[in-house]
Amino acid sequence: MAAALSLAERGRGRTGNNPSVGCIIARDDIIIGRGWTQPDGRPHAEAMALAEAGDDAAGSTIYVSLEPCAHISIRGPACAELLAAAKPKRVVIAVEDPDGRTAGQGISRLRATGIEVELGVMAAEARDALAGFFSRICLGRPHVTLKLATSLDGAIAMADGSSRWITGAASRAHAHIERARCDAILVGAGTYRADSPALDVRLAGLEERSPQRIMLGSGSAPDGWHVIRAPEGIASLDCNSLLVEGGAQTASAFLAADLVDRLILYRAPILMGGGKPCIGDIGLEGLDDAHGRWSLTDTRMLGAKNLVADRLEVYVRNRTV
Repeated sequence: MAAALSLAERGRGRTGNNPSVGCIIARDDIIIGRGWTQPDGRPHAEAMALAEAGDDAAGSTIYVSLEPCAHISIRGPACAELLAAAKPKRVVIAVEDPDGRTAGQGISRLRATGIEVELGVMAAEARDALAGFFSRICLGRPHVTLKLATSLDGAIAMADGSSRWITGAASRAHAHIERARCDAILVGAGTYRADSPALDVRLAGLEERSPQRIMLGSGSAPDGWHVIRAPEGIASLDCNSLLVEGGAQTASAFLAADLVDRLILYRAPILMGGGKPCIGDIGLEGLDDAHGRWSLTDTRMLGAKNLVADRLEVYVRNRTV
């Protein structure tokens, strides 16, 4: 299953509103087929893996990171039907599909044909990998990551507004990888007018993974951009994952609306003193409201030497969905 989850990462940020799924087909301890969701969501991972395995899929074990879809689409057949026709001995599924058009029906279809189905292998890891899809289906909005690049004293710019560059090259490269893994990227209207950011991916080989560009605020949309008037407007976006990059007012607005699911902090080893703070008022009534909201999931140093490297910290919002 770990291999299937790894394959699913290849489709992140490229599958539209479809989940990025990975599939492995094995027989006699040999991998005979593998696949992941293709750009724009089709073909699905299972179809790709079955095409590679061919007739050898009969009697095999198939690992898939999300329950095979059970609904008919004009874009392709139901994966549960494809798997049933291939006649594997066993199908191992990480997590059930929350989409009401499938939601257990894919599993039922496989079991009805006599195929052994195991559910729940590496389920937590799969839920994390599919956070965007689960958010869109269960919460009606994309999964939101907020990125902040700050000094040690929490500033995102000098008092005069200068901010290039607070962090080093390694942090900026990491931020571009995050862009490549998201469907859409958002900045506030003030940041757009002040900086005219390209918001593209500028890493060799990943240029085509530049996300859809979103502006928060008033005014007309630049060519190729989409505009929303308030953070809650992200519900209108037809995507699974959104990266919010700034500025401070926009970051505060998303935090105040409790719409941030994941927080990435890049901390540079510098002090500004009197710089512009990374966030403003986020609507907390007291200190007790601040505690218990976030859990640290990753921390590392980015840079050649720890003495001059930036510190990366990743937090997730504690939620039940």
